[in-house]
Amino acid sequence: MMFNALVVEKNEEGKTSASVEQIDVDQLPAGDVTVAVEYSTVNYKDGLCIGPGGGLVRNYPHVPGIDFAGTVEASDDARYKPGEKVVLTGWRVGEAHWGGYAQKARVKADWLVPLPTGLDARQAMAVGTAGFTAMLAVMALEDHGIKDGPVLVTGAAGGVGSVATAILANLGHQVAAVTGRPETADYLKSLGATQIVPREDLNETTKRPLEAETWGGCVDAVGGDMLARVLGQMQYGGSVSAVGLAGGAGLPATVIPFLLRGVNLLGIDSVMQPYDNRVRAWERIATDLPMEKLEAMVQPATLSDLPQLGKDILKGQVKGRVVVDVNA
Repeated sequence: MMFNALVVEKNEEGKTSASVEQIDVDQLPAGDVTVAVEYSTVNYKDGLCIGPGGGLVRNYPHVPGIDFAGTVEASDDARYKPGEKVVLTGWRVGEAHWGGYAQKARVKADWLVPLPTGLDARQAMAVGTAGFTAMLAVMALEDHGIKDGPVLVTGAAGGVGSVATAILANLGHQVAAVTGRPETADYLKSLGATQIVPREDLNETTKRPLEAETWGGCVDAVGGDMLARVLGQMQYGGSVSAVGLAGGAGLPATVIPFLLRGVNLLGIDSVMQPYDNRVRAWERIATDLPMEKLEAMVQPATLSDLPQLGKDILKGQVKGRVVVDVNA
């Protein structure tokens, strides 16, 4: 059985190219469950996998797409029956294992989660890995106690930041959204942000390890210098859920915010979450993320759009969530 997929190839000179091709179901990698994919998304990692040099990809040919939602077509695992709706994020799908940019995928059953009641496949991918990560970040803040006052969201116009803003606002928190693009202010306010913070305000360097106690919590999707600055502005006992490295993997901070203010730095890894936590996060998404706001984030795309979108997201030119209809 032939189906369409975005296939990334690498030539003898090490250059990669991506194009929509027809491949046979027998070419799919080994796994317990075969899924008829309906939707996937575009994430920063997908851009790295599609782009020049291949980034995270080790074996070619390769099918990118780090998440997908669809219907079980065949299963060797009793937990999943043909016809059931499922969603997958993480487990290096789309990097080390063929992913969601295809009309069919075959994966290990342990990597899947049943699609929760209240979400369809398109909505699940409007959320996608970015939204799943955002919910994990919010849950971590809740587990440690969100303080009174605004909750800061850095990189707010991106995928993780957009969903985190919408979730936090829907839960009744004041949200201060950080963005380097003034034109996204109305978009962020439509998601529930009550304050827009220019990125340059947090990119200014300072020698002071502590500043005024400002933020009751923070979802940081940037890292680097900005994260270091935010740590010094947290309220006593406040927490930062750190989810991104767009600003770099370095952290030019001191231990003073941790010692004198009891700040918690919570690292969020969405790749290999325990099954129960993944189920809990998706169920929370179905109840706590307002779908009407989610629609405001969505840009539709097809498999043929992906080579260009992979370039655009690496340049920071993608706003909100890109949902890929793999059957369009």
